[in-house]
Amino acid sequence: MNSSTLLTPRQAAEKLGISYPAVKHWILAGRIRTVKTPGGHHRIPLNALDEFLPAGAIPANTPRISGRNQLLGTVVEVVVDGLLAKVVLDVGGQRVTAIITADAVRDLAIQKGETAIALIKATEVMIARP
Repeated sequence: MNSSTLLTPRQAAEKLGISYPAVKHWILAGRIRTVKTPGGHHRIPLNALDEFLPAGAIPANTPRISGRNQLLGTVVEVVVDGLLAKVVLDVGGQRVTAIITADAVRDLAIQKGETAIALIKATEVMIARP
C-alpha cells in the first residue's frame, strides 16, 4: 500500500484506532481529506491519516516488548525467496528493510499495505551527514 492508496472509512478507522462513526463525522465536517468514487462513496488517501497519528504511535493492542527502538510503519514490499524474506516498511517517508525468515512472514501474516513495527536492536549507532 503506497501513499496514493485509497482506504474506505472503515479501513481508515481501523488504522487510526478510532470508531467508524468518528471517521464519518470527520468526513462530513471536512476534517479529513477524501476523494469520491464515481458512485459517490468517500475514500481516504493513506497519507491523509498522517496528521492524525502521533509521531511514533504504536497501536494499543501491540504486545509490549523491552526494546525501545520501535518504528511504526506500513509494509510496502514483501519478497519471499526460499527460506528468507525481505520486508520493507515505510516509516514517515523513510524506508526500513529487514531480512527475516519466510516462516516469520507467514506466521505474522505480513502483507503489503498492513501496519507493522520494526524493532531495532543494536549495540552501536552511527551518524552520518549527507
